[in-house]
Amino acid sequence: MASTHAISTTVTNRNKQDQNYLMQQSVQRVGVIVLNVIMWLFMMFPLIYAVLMALKPSAELYDPNSMLFPQNPTLTNFIQVFDIAPLGRYIINSIIVATSVTLLQILTSLLAGFAFRFVNFKGSKLVYALILSTMMVPGEAVIISQFLMVSGWGLNDSIIVLILPFMASAFNIFLCTQALQNFPYEIYEAAKMDGCKDLRFVFEIMFPLLRPTLGSMAVQSFLAGWNMYMWPLLVTNNDNARTVQIGISMLNSVDSQSLVLMVAGVIISMIPSLAIFVIGSKNMVKGLTAGAVKG
Repeated sequence: MASTHAISTTVTNRNKQDQNYLMQQSVQRVGVIVLNVIMWLFMMFPLIYAVLMALKPSAELYDPNSMLFPQNPTLTNFIQVFDIAPLGRYIINSIIVATSVTLLQILTSLLAGFAFRFVNFKGSKLVYALILSTMMVPGEAVIISQFLMVSGWGLNDSIIVLILPFMASAFNIFLCTQALQNFPYEIYEAAKMDGCKDLRFVFEIMFPLLRPTLGSMAVQSFLAGWNMYMWPLLVTNNDNARTVQIGISMLNSVDSQSLVLMVAGVIISMIPSLAIFVIGSKNMVKGLTAGAVKG
């Protein structure tokens, strides 16, 4: 009887310990969730505040009773911004520029990475070093010379002038070349023995195997092309070639109506970039770490 009582007491104590452990784990999980929610609200507060501000009527912008939440939320600002400025034209221009820059940078980076990895030409290391050295030169240092060059070609106020200087990216070439360091050279030799041409090897064999890297390059290139401001401001002077970033800045004024309209335009212009980032975030992380570990 004594032994049975001792066993029962031991089992009861063990159950209490298990319950206490589970309770502690549950409290820790709830604490982590609460902390994550607080950090998310802290990081997203500017965006949340911008959305709430865009939903305000212009009369409530300086109303102390609606400092954060609008008393009479409305979607009128998102409609009027298309009437005051050709925002639709600006968005189309930005999509054309960002998509073209993305495709051209992927193409040039893929071909350059193939050349530096599989083609043993004289001076390849020197050319590769020169390309990487351009990453140390800030864009502001060459923007005037680029402007004079495209002006001499008569390309100002066109979509082409927004794409031409960004056809290639030194960082993307570096990223693609590093990803190919783990690519077996024997595959290229076997393909050549089977009569596969270089371009066919690039697009039919190399391209599918580099999808994570190319996905990260696509996200970075699209966001960079979409968010360009200084170069489009310098080379475009008409609405047919202006991008959305320039168009939104033209809505800025001192009156309350233009402020809420500008914020509404900012929210609209953020939707494509946020969608691209959310869709390609996983590939972006995989691509950036693809060439980080060898073996």
